[in-house]
Amino acid sequence: MLDATVVIATRDRADFLRACLARLTRQSAAGRFDVVVADNGSSDATSDVIRAAGPLARGVYVAEPNRGKARNVGIAQAGGRIIVFCDDDTLPPERFVEMHLEAHGESADRVVSGPIVNVPDDAHLRPPSAANYSRAFFCTCNASVPKAALDAVGGFDEKFDLYGWEDTDLGVRLRAHGVKRTFAWGAYIYHVKPPSAMTLARRVALAREKGEMAARFVRKSPTWPVKLATGAYGANFVRAAIVGAPPLRRLYEHLAKSDGAMDSPLARAAADALADAAYIDALRAALRRSDG
Repeated sequence: MLDATVVIATRDRADFLRACLARLTRQSAAGRFDVVVADNGSSDATSDVIRAAGPLARGVYVAEPNRGKARNVGIAQAGGRIIVFCDDDTLPPERFVEMHLEAHGESADRVVSGPIVNVPDDAHLRPPSAANYSRAFFCTCNASVPKAALDAVGGFDEKFDLYGWEDTDLGVRLRAHGVKRTFAWGAYIYHVKPPSAMTLARRVALAREKGEMAARFVRKSPTWPVKLATGAYGANFVRAAIVGAPPLRRLYEHLAKSDGAMDSPLARAAADALADAAYIDALRAALRRSDG
């Protein structure tokens, strides 16, 4: 059995995936792991990119756009003892897989996560700092866990069929199963986030999806930690009603769409406010539907 399998879910991001797989072919842990790419319904050159990364990488095709289902298929195809998750728009450093394996040792009940360093491109890579520490128990941008533990809790809940919270839900169930978390500073990864990679309309659409999935998460796990994490509590709804009042939203829209201002701090703050408002609107609407 291999020590690890890296599982990546992807859809229509061939260029990002190509860069990620190129980094994985140059790992210090070569020979100890393989890669399964779950192609979640791509229509671009993703399949060609996967084939070009052989024999290290192999692909599985999951037509239905559902990241949890795609990752579950990847897990089922994995031959490694440890499943390492990363996103298609990440750049794993040379010792990425090695550091995950070192942190696990012989443990069978541990989630390992590491710093996620956001960068605009591969020309601006920097070492992780204290600002890159995260308390998140399980985030599929950079996390690993024994395959046996994933199988024991049933993997990802495929009812989280839109954007957001499927990995956090899995983390809740892993923790309830007795899995502990280790944060390994050496297991860092670069997350490529170009400044203009996402339009405002796309950001708002994803925020709405995430709000709807947050309601699903709250219904499934109606605990205070989950409500606090998702923002599904009274004080946050009051805050959102104030900062997201209709006159302010119109102002945010004007600032976010002003010509020549898209990269200004003010425009970015306005875009953040619009995404937050869309998230809260979707969360509250989904919660009301579930209560009705």
